Amino acid sequence: MYINLGQDTVISDSEILGIFDLDNTTVSKATREYINSASRKGECATVSMAELPKSFVVTVKNGKREVYISPFNTSTVFKRLKQR
Repeated sequence: MYINLGQDTVISDSEILGIFDLDNTTVSKATREYINSASRKGECATVSMAELPKSFVVTVKNGKREVYISPFNTSTVFKRLKQR
């Protein structure tokens, strides 16, 4: 099953490691460092620049990490996961 994270970004549900709310998780310094590290390594993709980001999705495909910053809130992404 594939999940749309916004605009033209689609990922396989089997690649998802976690779905996180940006407002709640970025309070932690460790989370901010994690996202910054992924960004510096070129492993971070912002799905939509037009809307405020609400969540981030961590995936692994063929051993490579990718972090997607999405304009959808976590409940929207979870609903899309359950619709399979």
